[in-house]
Amino acid sequence: MRFNLQSRLGLGSLCASVFSFLCGDQGHVSYHSALPPSYPLAVRNPYLSTWMPSDRVKQLPYAEPQFWAGQELGWSVLVRVDGQTYSLMGVPDPGTNNIRPATVHHAEYTATHSLFHLTAGPAEVTLDFLSPVSPSNYLRQSLPFSKPSSWFLINSFKLIYELAGYLTVHVSESQGQNIQIYSDIDGRWTGQDEGSARDFEEKAGLAIYSLTVPNATTYAEIDDMALWGQVVFTSRPSDLSNLSALSGSPDVVRGLFAKKGKLSSQEGLWAPGSVVGLAHELGQVTGGASVNFVVGYEREAAINYLGKAYTGYYRAGYPTTPEALSFFMEDYGNALLESLKLDQELVGSATAAAGPKYADIVALSTRQAYGGIDVTIPNESLETDNVLAFIKELSSDGNVNTIDVIMPAFPIYYVLDPDYIRLLLEPVMKYLAADRWHLPYAIHDIGFHYPHAIGHDNQKAEPMPIEESGNLLILALAYVRATGDISWAAQYIQIFQKYADYLVDNSINIANQLSSNDAAGPLPNETNLAIKAAVGLKAFGELSGMDYYSQVGEQHADLLFEQGLGTDDDKTHFVLQYPDLPETWKAPYNLYPDVLLKLKTFPEAAYQMGSEFFSSSRGEYGVPLDNRQDWAKSDWNMWLAGTFETSTRDEFVDDLWAFMTNGKHTWPFSDRYVATSALGNEPGVPVLCRARPTVGGHFALLALEGPRSIRSLFEPEYLPGAVNKQGQKLQHVFDNHIEEL
Repeated sequence: MRFNLQSRLGLGSLCASVFSFLCGDQGHVSYHSALPPSYPLAVRNPYLSTWMPSDRVKQLPYAEPQFWAGQELGWSVLVRVDGQTYSLMGVPDPGTNNIRPATVHHAEYTATHSLFHLTAGPAEVTLDFLSPVSPSNYLRQSLPFSKPSSWFLINSFKLIYELAGYLTVHVSESQGQNIQIYSDIDGRWTGQDEGSARDFEEKAGLAIYSLTVPNATTYAEIDDMALWGQVVFTSRPSDLSNLSALSGSPDVVRGLFAKKGKLSSQEGLWAPGSVVGLAHELGQVTGGASVNFVVGYEREAAINYLGKAYTGYYRAGYPTTPEALSFFMEDYGNALLESLKLDQELVGSATAAAGPKYADIVALSTRQAYGGIDVTIPNESLETDNVLAFIKELSSDGNVNTIDVIMPAFPIYYVLDPDYIRLLLEPVMKYLAADRWHLPYAIHDIGFHYPHAIGHDNQKAEPMPIEESGNLLILALAYVRATGDISWAAQYIQIFQKYADYLVDNSINIANQLSSNDAAGPLPNETNLAIKAAVGLKAFGELSGMDYYSQVGEQHADLLFEQGLGTDDDKTHFVLQYPDLPETWKAPYNLYPDVLLKLKTFPEAAYQMGSEFFSSSRGEYGVPLDNRQDWAKSDWNMWLAGTFETSTRDEFVDDLWAFMTNGKHTWPFSDRYVATSALGNEPGVPVLCRARPTVGGHFALLALEGPRSIRSLFEPEYLPGAVNKQGQKLQHVFDNHIEEL
C-alpha cells in the first residue's frame, strides 16, 4: 500500500520544513518554528521521558540526551554510506574508529514529533522522534515505548507511507548507495548503570535487548528513575535488510559496525558504560527501504494503588513484552497518521484561537502534559472495565494524583479527551468513597510519592483546604459539561456536597493556609482562594441542581467584587489579601473556570478590570504571580489570559513565547520562571520546575473553543485500523475517508 501522504493529508510543517531545508542555506542550524528549551525525544510516562537540550542540537552527532530530571543517557545513531560511517547523534568522540560527525542543518518540533535534519556525506538525513499522543485510544496511549525514526535522502525527497517513521532510508538515485544503519543505548537508562544486567532474545521476529537492575525492589526509584522495570531496545529485520546485534564496550561495538557495517553474534563483556547495539544491512538501495528501532521502559507492576498492583492498559491484549513490541511496530502506520492529523489540526486550531506563537506553545506542551501519566488496569485481572489513570507531580515532591496538578493541566484534557479528567479523579474518588480520609475538606493527593498511590490514612496529606475542595468541584463539573456523563458525578454527589458545605462555611473568613502556589507561603483571607471557592460553589450548584450553593457562590462573588471586599477602593484590581491591603495584588487566575464553564459567578466587569490592570503590570517576561514575587507560573498566566480581552491576552502569549524561546535555559518546558528583574534576579530563567504535566494549562485559550475542539482527530472512524478506546476494531471504512481528504 503506497500513497502520497502530503497530497492526501497535508503534512504541514512536518514535511514543508524538510523541503525548505533541502532548498535553503545549509551553512548553519535553523529552527522551525521556534527554538524550544529542550526537544522531547521519547516521552511517554514518568519513567520514559528522554529529552535533547537545545544547546546540544548544533553538536547533535556528539550529544547525549537526558532523562527529564537531568541524568545523562547514552543513545547513539550511526549511518554507514558506501563504507564511511557517520555519527548522527550521541557519539561523544566520533573521530574514534574513523567515524565522522554528520552536519546538522535544521531542527523542529510538532506536537508529536521532534525532527533533526543532517547530511552524512552524500546522504541527507532526518532523525524523527515520534512519541504518540493518542488519548482516545487507551491501548496505544498506554504502551510504554517510543519510536525514533530517520529519513535518509540522496539528491531528492521521497515519502512512502508504509516506510515513513521509525528509522527509515530513502534513496532516489538509480545506481543506489550502499547503506547500513545502527543504533545503541547504554545501561544508564536503568537508573543504575553500575550493577545493571542485559539480556537478549529473538522472538516474534524481533531482536530484543532488555536492561534491568537485578533484585531491585518493586516500585523502587533513584532520582526519579525507576529501578524495578526493564528498559527495552528492539528492532526487526525487513524484506530489505539483515539485522545483527551485539553488546559490549561502545568503542568495540560501534567500531565493528564502522568497519564491517554489521555486528557479530558474540556478546561482549557487560560492564558499566557498555551499550546494546542493533544494526541493519540494507545493501545497495535504489528506491526506498526502511529499518525500525523502538526504545521503552516497561513495568509489569506499574502502580501500587491501595496495596494492589496496576499495570499498563496494553497488557490486557498484549501481556508479554514481545507481543506488546510486535503490536507497537505493526501499529506504526495508524499511529503515524493519527500523529500527523493531530499536528496539523492543533496548529490550525491554536493559530486561529490566539496566533502562531500560541501554536508553538501548545505544540511543545502536548507530549509533556501526557508524559506524566500512566493509563492502567488491575494487574491480576487485567479488567479493561476498571481503567484508572495516575499522574506524577514531577519536579517537586512526586505526589500521586495531586488535585492541584490535575487542575492546572485539565485544559489539554478538556480539548483532546475530557475522559482523562474522570480517569485521573477516579482513583481519588474511590479512596474518598472508602471513607479513609476523615477531614472535612478535599485531600491534596493520594500518595506521598509515585508510584505509591496508597492514600493518607494518617490524615497528613499537605493541607490545602480551600484549594483542593474548590478544584474538585470545578473539575467534576468540567467533566460532566464536556461529556454529558452525569452518572459518574451522581455516584459521588454526597462527597462533593460535603466539600461544598465546607466552602460555604470557610471561604470568606479564610484561615491561614496554602494555595496551589505553596512556594509563595500560606496566607489568611487570600482573595484568589476566595474566588476559587465562589466559582466552586457555583459549579456544585450547577452539578447538583441545588440552587442554594449557586446562590451562596454568587453572594460571595458579590461581596468580593461589587462590595469591594477583594478589590482596591477604585476597583482597578483584586488584592492579594483582604481587607485593607489596596496596594497588593495577585493574578486572579481562578476566574478562568468561571469563563470556561460560563457560570457567570462574577460579572464581566471583574474580567475587564483585570485585563486593564495586568496589561500595565508586566515584567520582561510577563506578569509575576503576585506583588511579592518575581516569578511567574506559565499555566496560571494562560488561565488568566483566557479571561482577558484580545489585546491583553496576546501580551501574555507573547511573554510566554519569549520565555520559551529565549535560549537561556535547556530544561524540559518549565512552568515557573523569573518574569521580572525587579528583585535583582535574571529574568527569563526557570525556577525549580521542569517537565511538569501542568503545562496542559497552556491549552486554556484553546479550551475556550469548547470540549473536544479537535474532535475529528479522535473520531475513530477516521483513523486507519479504526479502534475504540479499548483498542477493539470498529467496522468503519478508512479508505473512504482518505478519498475525501
